[in-house]
This record gives sequence, C-alpha cells and structure tokens, in this order.
Amino acid sequence: MTPSILIISLIFLGISMLVSGVLKSKFTAYSRVPLSAGLTGSQVAQKMLKDNGIYDVKVISVDGFLSDHYNPATKTVNLSPDVYNGTSIAAAAVAAHECGHAVQHATAYQWLTMRSRLVPVVQFSSGIVQWILLGGVLLINAFPTLLLVGIILFGLTTLFSVITLPVEFDASKRALAWLERTNVTNRQEYPKAKDALKWAAMTYVVAAVASVATLVQYILIFLGGSRDRD
Repeated sequence: MTPSILIISLIFLGISMLVSGVLKSKFTAYSRVPLSAGLTGSQVAQKMLKDNGIYDVKVISVDGFLSDHYNPATKTVNLSPDVYNGTSIAAAAVAAHECGHAVQHATAYQWLTMRSRLVPVVQFSSGIVQWILLGGVLLINAFPTLLLVGIILFGLTTLFSVITLPVEFDASKRALAWLERTNVTNRQEYPKAKDALKWAAMTYVVAAVASVATLVQYILIFLGGSRDRD
C-alpha cells in the first residue's frame, strides 16, 4: 500500500469511526424514547408490509446490534432484538427502513435490482482484491496487468458502494413517508426518526466516498507506472 493510499485509508477510517459513533449514540438515545403508538419494531414492520400489499415477506429476529437488514433472496426482514422487540422511535424507524427495501424489491426498484446483480461479483472479489492490488503495486513495472485486474475488481466493489446510496436513501424516504402518513410517529417523534435514519445513511456515504477516493489513487498509480515504462 502506497503512503498516499494509506493516508486516505486512515482519514476515512477516522471519519467512519466518528460517524459510526454518532449513529450508535443516536440509536441509543432514540431507543430510550417510547413510541406513542406503542408498537414494537416487529409490529411496525408487519404493518408497513401489509399496507404496501406485501404478504410473502417474513419478519424475523436475528442476533446482533444494528444487524438489521432485508434479504431479497429469502424475502425476510431481519431485525436485531432491540428493534424487533423494542417499542421506541429508533426501533420503528429502523424497522420501517428495512421494510422500505422490501417495498423496493416488490416494485422492482431499478437500483436495488442492479445492486443485487453485483452481489455475487462483490462477494468473489472482496476476498482477493486487496492482495491483487498489493501485488499489482509491487510489480507495477514487471507485470502492470495485475494492477489493472485489481483496479477492475475494486472498481466493481466501488460501483456497488455507489449504487447502494440511492437504494438506502430511497428506503429511508419510503419509510419516513409511511411513518408520517400512518401517524405511527407523531409530530414530535417524526423528526427523531428522520434524524436516526439520516445518520444511518451517512455510514454508506462515507464508505462510498472512501472507495471512490481509493480507486482514483490506484488508477493514478497505474497511469504513473505506464508513463514510466514509455
């Protein structure tokens, strides 16, 4: 890893830790604020799915903290215990957000479809791309094609991160619109739910920007190596 890439990685690692810390503190704070409607995260999820005419998606509890996600392969909304059983603003916001992904899936939202198609490629490349890039940098003069292969693989990972942004923002938009329309959150609770989802989205923004910045650095290294060989 070159000094410039190391510096960029450390900078974004620091930013990521900061955003993650804020997100956890926000979630903890809003987890202490009870939802006036008295619904658990599980009930919120089931209600949102029903209101959107979705009856083939299950809501289940999974282990972990902030491990909530929607799995399009199994059609399950997976909620962490604090969200599944919680009756707080945070639980309602997270549950509705994950159901937002289920609505995207049911309506064939184009960005979610594109991201899903990239999943197998990203899963394959994530385990080897850093080693290929490292080897490519070390062998830039002798075997430049190796770095190019690494750039292509890392480029696909970066594309995945960028495509994730509209997917996450749209899911939050759908969730917030539903929370407000159905009065699951009242006027005092809605801004807190919106704030929680905003900070959750920021984690994806930081990851995407970091990936783009790192990709640019590797491209510049490759182009610099090409000029040296000319």
